[in-house]
Amino acid sequence: MSVIVVGAGIAGIACAREVAAAGLPVRVLERARVVGGRMSSRRLAGRPVDLGAAYFTARDPEFTAVVQGWQDAGLVREWTSEPAVLGNGKRGSAPGPVRYAAPGGLRSLVADLATGLDVRLGHEVTRVGPGPVVDGESADTVVLAMPDPQSARLLGTPSPSPEWTPVIAVAAGWSRRRWDDLPVAFVNDHPVLTLVADDGARRGDGAPVLVSHTVADVARDHDTDPDSAVPLVLDALAGLLGVSVEPEWTYAHRWRYASPARDRDEPFHLGDDGIAFAGDGWGTPKVETAWRSGTLLGRALAARASAD
Repeated sequence: MSVIVVGAGIAGIACAREVAAAGLPVRVLERARVVGGRMSSRRLAGRPVDLGAAYFTARDPEFTAVVQGWQDAGLVREWTSEPAVLGNGKRGSAPGPVRYAAPGGLRSLVADLATGLDVRLGHEVTRVGPGPVVDGESADTVVLAMPDPQSARLLGTPSPSPEWTPVIAVAAGWSRRRWDDLPVAFVNDHPVLTLVADDGARRGDGAPVLVSHTVADVARDHDTDPDSAVPLVLDALAGLLGVSVEPEWTYAHRWRYASPARDRDEPFHLGDDGIAFAGDGWGTPKVETAWRSGTLLGRALAARASAD
């Protein structure tokens, strides 16, 4: 059974790993020049900066074992278990599970999982159709590991889950740190921001870099020009953290489909038509969910092939 996975985020790569481990031929097609998807890291001012997922947690025993392997290899570090909460002019905290970060950026973890896989980067798929076929090429199974609206566009069908929350991530760097200790902060009831992460604390190098995530309305208003949201974000940081000095550099990245607006009970979808779906849209919007979705789908594909 041949499998084509479209999308080299953590769900697609996790799926491909399981399929390959079962001895089945599998290729991953990715339109970007690197793997990672929404675990994106971009090199800014000489260092990787996480612009997608801010961190990840680990509860699933199997995923926890994967994380332990990353820790042993020096790819992952424990970051914080007590994020700050900013709102109404006050600062509180929200104790919870350990939030993990990656010294080399979260994308490095997807790259590690992709080791040994047949991944075709810079390969943009334009159409997935019955058969199934990918741009006219037949396969036994096609896995679409991406947000629903992107899958629907490839299939030429209405999106089954149109409500996805957009975000503009704004990174900003200063000559020195101008804020109090702040690993990561959730921002409540704010007109501009939902989250602020200290990327130097996250990476462990102490760089004076903040990454802020906007609310959905700001992302929609500035969809065609993400850079135009930067002044709003800097004003918000001045009010929330007292950072009134202009940064030395900024960078804005738009995520039209940052996270699903609703959860699903199923971890993936595998129909009889040979087209399957995986990702954090199948469950809850978490890195762990995406890994689990792809892993379970890959095992289901291997089991189907064995039964045949």
